Amino acid sequence: MIVVSVTNHKGGTGKTTTAIHLSAALGLSGHRVLVVDLDPQGFLTRMLGCSEPEETASSLVLFDPNFDARTVAVQKMRSFDLLPSSSTLTKVMRRLNKPTDVFWIKEALERELDYDYVLFDTAAAVTVFSLNALVASRFVLIPVTPEHQPVIGAEQTYQTVKLVQSKLNPDLADPVFLCTQVDARKRTHQAYRKYLQKHYGPSVMDSIIRTNAALSVNYTDGSTTFDNDPSSRGARDYANATDELLRLLHGPQTRTSEETDPVAASGVL
Repeated sequence: MIVVSVTNHKGGTGKTTTAIHLSAALGLSGHRVLVVDLDPQGFLTRMLGCSEPEETASSLVLFDPNFDARTVAVQKMRSFDLLPSSSTLTKVMRRLNKPTDVFWIKEALERELDYDYVLFDTAAAVTVFSLNALVASRFVLIPVTPEHQPVIGAEQTYQTVKLVQSKLNPDLADPVFLCTQVDARKRTHQAYRKYLQKHYGPSVMDSIIRTNAALSVNYTDGSTTFDNDPSSRGARDYANATDELLRLLHGPQTRTSEETDPVAASGVL
């Protein structure tokens, strides 16, 4: 099981959209995928049309000392499972103030969840929940719109990840940037992408997510752009990003999107 955190301290960078569409692409490629919404505001949960769950059927269960992976109640989406957010996360966050409280999720995931990939969507802030996700993860993806404030937030996130790597999770790989909401017509977007490439080199993914209206639609029935507009630019971009992500996770021998194409798997092509 490979655990990935999708995070950025700056909001509005396509973080939740990225978590959803990477998960959908992985699921359509035949992998068993669990998405965990660790944002108390529950944007990902609402984007998928899920209502407020019972606490025992939310991501709060990962902070239960009696957590049993065999009985966790997930919600079934089209191509992945979801452990939704609960508004009670805000209340619980105030109680998680001991140094050891950053290890709850790591310990919970050691109880043999039956998934190939677990992806965490976290709030746009450093919280005990985002730190739990980083401590439990093997890989971190930082979605970043190539503009001034998002890049600053992404660089701060990079430093947070490196700190967790050095102090709490030595198995954590160096974080990787994915440029999102890219508009090739804007010189500033080209300039900030070149800035990231210059300063972070191979930590910047070759794939980009271009601006696309299909990605801004909330279908609220658990479906994604792959289900509703699989030939769109957004679907193609996330298919390519998922292909590159798999190569980063597993090396160059990983099957490519030509062999397991999530767009083709949607049944339209």
